[in-house]
Formats: sequence, structure tokens, C-alpha cells
Amino acid sequence: MKPSFFTSLLIAVAAMPVTAATIAQSDITSPDGKTCLKVWLADGQPYYSASYVADGKQIGMVEQSPLGLITDFGDFTRGLTWIDADTSTMHIAYDLTHSKTSRVEKDARQLTISLVNTDNQKISIEFIVEDNNIAFRYNLPRQGETGSSRIMKETTGFSLPTRATTFLTPQSDAMTGWKRTKPSYEEEYIADAPIGTPSQYGNGYTFPALFRIGDDGWVLVSETGVDSRYCASHLSDATDGLYTIAFPMPEENNGNGTVEPAFALPGSTPWRTITIAPDLAPIVETTIPWDLVTPRFESQTDYKPGRGTWSWIVWQDGSINYDDQVRFIDMASAMGYEYTLIDNWWDRNIGRERMAQLIDYARGKGVGLILWYSSSGYWNDIEQSPINIMCDPIARKQEMKWLQQLGVKGIKVDFFGGDKQETMRLYEAILSDADDHGLMVIFHGCTLPRGWERMYPNYVGSEAVLASENMVFNQHFCDNEAFNAMLHPFIRNTVGCMEFGGTFLNKRLNRNNDGGTTRISTDIFELATAVIFQNPVQNFALTPNNLVEQPRFEIDFMKQVPTGWNEVRFIDGYPGKYVVLARRHGQDWYVAALNAQKTTLKLTVELPMLAGKRAAYYHDGKDGNTPTLEEVKVNTSGKFTITLPPNGGTILKTIGN
Repeated sequence: MKPSFFTSLLIAVAAMPVTAATIAQSDITSPDGKTCLKVWLADGQPYYSASYVADGKQIGMVEQSPLGLITDFGDFTRGLTWIDADTSTMHIAYDLTHSKTSRVEKDARQLTISLVNTDNQKISIEFIVEDNNIAFRYNLPRQGETGSSRIMKETTGFSLPTRATTFLTPQSDAMTGWKRTKPSYEEEYIADAPIGTPSQYGNGYTFPALFRIGDDGWVLVSETGVDSRYCASHLSDATDGLYTIAFPMPEENNGNGTVEPAFALPGSTPWRTITIAPDLAPIVETTIPWDLVTPRFESQTDYKPGRGTWSWIVWQDGSINYDDQVRFIDMASAMGYEYTLIDNWWDRNIGRERMAQLIDYARGKGVGLILWYSSSGYWNDIEQSPINIMCDPIARKQEMKWLQQLGVKGIKVDFFGGDKQETMRLYEAILSDADDHGLMVIFHGCTLPRGWERMYPNYVGSEAVLASENMVFNQHFCDNEAFNAMLHPFIRNTVGCMEFGGTFLNKRLNRNNDGGTTRISTDIFELATAVIFQNPVQNFALTPNNLVEQPRFEIDFMKQVPTGWNEVRFIDGYPGKYVVLARRHGQDWYVAALNAQKTTLKLTVELPMLAGKRAAYYHDGKDGNTPTLEEVKVNTSGKFTITLPPNGGTILKTIGN
């Protein structure tokens, strides 16, 4: 077989380093030859573009986009000279116990270009090209006597074709919202907006960012590998289709901490990631957030993700008392759940001495406790307690020692409100100290996780989404629940676990199921979100009355549904409209579907994992609102027809092997 142009070029590059004396350009393709990356210099400025080969045609997905950094000691955006380019192949293999797949194994190709500026200062840009994925970062060596670097600006950009539409959520103003705790990645998405639509607050857009390239395919842009050595970034507003990397706003965290990140030399920036494909399957199934990061520390504790009950999400602050928490611990025990989450004010309403009794009670029921903390001290106005502990290294360690002695299993830390490097240091410090005391960590009111499932062994979830609590607060969010749920598998939840706290079975979202906001989704829709949404620890919005008021098969399903998955497969869907997703746990397959459209949707889907097998079929009944369970057998072709009413869902779960 005659090699393709890109294959021939890759072989040539591998055989001979490219230098300024030959050509200031390099091209590289993915192992399957379909994902294509081009990197070059034009008038001393570095650029890249990305394309995809479909049906023998090369389709531009990311057009000419700038690269480069400006540091406190040198400018690496212009006046650069191409020194060389090295290529290699790499094999990626690792276990991922806290995410959407348990084992990742793939090949990739690596390209590193070396450049110097007019002051003879060096920089390299490292690219990894997988099937459907591109990642790159900047590597800075020690520059003579200069051993540290402050990054003043990153000119990295992502230029999308003019035919693209966007699925984005805006970066909020800083020091706004509840008790001045924003940004917290909880703004609403706009679907299929024209490229270049200005962001709501003028601050650009949060990661991840999804783009539809007309009928040619999809592009997902994000970042990974952010830890204490850099800030978290977001996208600027677009100019002529070009989005660029934006650093945090100066006002974040009440003005504390620098906007510009800094690190020791030699050092590297986080990875910028791009997933490109002609369809949505590689977007939903991508593992690029974890492929290139490594654990920040080893743990002596074998953490056990699982399911939990959570009184606050429906019963609110008034439930944070000893007797109500006993009820939710009893419910967790009855459901076979591993955890109960006790939210804010526990130190005041229950008290530390009585918490020891409650922890003993839970232990006797086979339930571990997760306790809520505020992250804050000096950068917002939160008064919900415990406060002023997690931000103080000495108080934090003392508190964690106490938690470990009592047998607490984890902590949920809330209200961060910023993306500066100082805040990233706090995230990492909490995780590190918690691991020293055998504690899992959930973050809430927080930033997007960026590879953290692999980087931190005790990390088990982040909110960073317009989550379930908003449904309790405002009917608007109940009315838009289905629309939002149809976005997360393609955008937010595809790049990181998502502590949503869903699956409401109360029709009215208050303590007595008789007031407050009204859920408009069907029960089967709610059950299906337990499969659609992925997080290592799922604190569901169930309440004790559900155990006697709901059909028995609904409760049985919620007793069985896992939170750890071995595999995910995208079946069908469109962001904001509908989704069909399959997840595997051991030998069991769960296929869940949701519909956010105003009309009933009838789909014939291909389910090869269920071909010829018996399955439990959960659906909304002939009237579209009667929860129903029946046993079916999927034909040997794997094709199966499902009917989804508006705000409805279905689930297919394998029976036996």
C-alpha cells in the first residue's frame, strides 16, 4: 500500500531532524492517520492548525492559531527561530479507577519543536497526537542564571471556522453571587450560538468549550494537568473566530494572589487539549484529560467510591440536626449505600462532641460519613460553618487528625471562588493533607477538575456545574433540567467527574413533598441521570419518604446502580436535545436515554453490547408518565426501539450474562 503524504512526512521527520536550514514547519498525524496537526513559523511567530480526514477528504477543524508565551524574562511570541523538531511514538497505558473508564491503553505520536528568541533564550512546544486528540504544552529550560519564570501572558489561541456554532458557558464576574463566591462554574449554557457571540459578562468562557463545525464535525477544547504550579485558565471572547487563553481576573479571591502564574525552571505549563471528530462519540468517550498527567503523590489508603444520602439537597439547613441525620444514615443503610453527607452547620447544630456519637452510630449501620466545610477565610463572606479551617494549614491538619481519629471517611469543601495559582495551591494542599489522614475530598462551589482523578488518589468529585441545588431554589432550573442534563455528557462531564447530586424522586422539592419547586421530569428520567452523570461518589437527592412512596422497582434500581464504571460508549444524541449513553460496570451494561425536546422522540438505536441478551427495560409507559419495568430480549442485531416523552427517559440493564 502506498503511504499517505502525512505518513511519508512523518517517516522523513523521524529519520532526520528538521532544522532552520531546511524548513520551519512540521506535520504529524495520529496513529490511525486521521487526526492531522501542522506547526509552523510565519515571520518569526509560531502557529498551528488541526484537521481531520473523513472519507478521504481533509477537513479543517482548527484554523491557523497562534502559539506562544511572554515571560518576565523573555518574549516567546515573535522573533523566534526554528531550531529543530523531534518526533517519536509513545504508548499510553494506565488504570483509572475514579472516572468513566477503568483501563486506558493507546498509542500516540509526539512532536517537540525547539525555538529561540532574539535574545537566544530557549523554549520548546511539545505536542501529543492521538486518534481524535491533540494536546500541547510549553516547556521552559533554565535560562542561564534565571531559575524561575513568571508567565505574563499566553497567546495560545483556537481559531474556529466561521461556519462553527458554539456550546459555551460564560465566565462570571468575580466577587459576585452568593456571599461574593463567584466564579464557581455555575452559569447557564447557550447552545448552538453563532461563533463570536459575546459572553454574557464580558469575561469570556469557561472550559470545556464545545464547537460544532457545521456538518463536518465537532471540536472540544479544554485544559488538563493544572496543579499548584499554575493557574487555571479560560477562553477569551472571540475576535474573528479566534479564542485565546485568558488568565484569572484580578478581582478573584478578593484580590488576593497574582493573576500571572509562576514556576521554577525547568518547568512546563498545563496541557491545552483539543478533541476533533466527525461525530460526537470521540468527544463523549475521550480520555485526553487523564492520558498525559501523572499522580502528584502516592497514597497509603485504598479509597472506596460509592453512593451516599444527603439531607440538605431537599430538606435544606433545617435538617442538619442529630435526629434527621440518623434518618438519612438509616436510609443509606437500607439502600446499601456507603456514605451519608452531612452539610453545613453540623458543628453548631449537632456539635463536635455529639458528632462522635453520630459517627459511631453510622459505623454500626455500615455507613461512612462525609462532612462539609467552607474553604474560606479571607476572600468571601460565607458564614456557614465550619469556616476558617481549610484555608489555614495548621488548623486544617489538626482538624483532619480529629476526623481521622473519629473514623470520618471524607470531606466536602465549598466556596472557593477563583482560578488563581494561589487557589490551585489551596486545592492541592487540602488534597495532600487529607490523604495523610485517609480522607476523600469532594469540592463544591469550585473550579473544573483538570485531570485530578488521576493526579490525586483521594479526589472524588467536583461540582463546577449548574447542579441540582438550583432546582430547589428556583422553578426556572426545574423547567430547564432536561436541557441542562442533555449538555453535560458532551461538555462538562466528558472532561471530568461531576458532583451533581441529582436523582430526585420527590415531585415537590421540599421536606414534605408538598411545596416548593416542582420537578417536571419523569421518574425514569431521574433514574437515568444516575447513569448519565458520572462521579466517583454520588450523593443522591433521595429522601426517606421515597422508600415507601415510590414503586419498589425504582428503589431497587437505585440500590443497584454503581458509581464506578469500566467503559463508556456514546450511542446517539445531540447536545441540549437528547442523549443515549451506555456504561459498563463489570459484566453489566446500563444504557440510559434522556429527551429534552418538546415532542416525543422515537429512536431505533444500535446496541451491540446487548445483542441477543435479556434486559430490564425501564420506561415511562404508554402515557409517557407512568414508570414501568418490563423484561425484554434485544434481537441478535442489537437494534432496539425506545420511546422518549418530553422530559422523559429510558434505561436498559442487562440481566445475567
